[in-house]
Amino acid sequence: MLATAAAAILLDANSQRRRCVVSSSEDMMKMVRDCFAEASAGNWEALPSIVTHDYVCHPEEARGPEGLAEMVAGYRAALAGLNVTIEHQFADGDCVATRGTVRGRHEGELMGVAATGRDVAFTTLTISRFRDGKIAEEWELVDVPSLLVQLGALPAPAAV
Repeated sequence: MLATAAAAILLDANSQRRRCVVSSSEDMMKMVRDCFAEASAGNWEALPSIVTHDYVCHPEEARGPEGLAEMVAGYRAALAGLNVTIEHQFADGDCVATRGTVRGRHEGELMGVAATGRDVAFTTLTISRFRDGKIAEEWELVDVPSLLVQLGALPAPAAV
């Protein structure tokens, strides 16, 4: 598969080339992996180099690097040893799709459920849109029913 390249050339007042940012599919996928790794480790200072100042994550509506840090901090407080494993990833144009597994030990309140001490693992699907070499917007789907079953907040589905 050929890497899709997105380029942004920023021009100064004299119309001379000042800076060229080129992101291949591989570069974008690596940046998404870095975002998951840095955020899950609590390395908040790395986020401004990864996401835009006006970044938004749907449906949580986290905004900017600070909003992303605040959202992830809630998960880090609830899930000790928070870790994200990237299971599958692909890019198309200015977007990267990522399927991952989030793991941790439930040691703090999460989604209204008091700490259980249980180890949990649940799937996420994230579509990340890039602008000017950074993640500008993301849409996340989290397997909340599976997580709530593991926490004992929902009954396990009946066997078919």
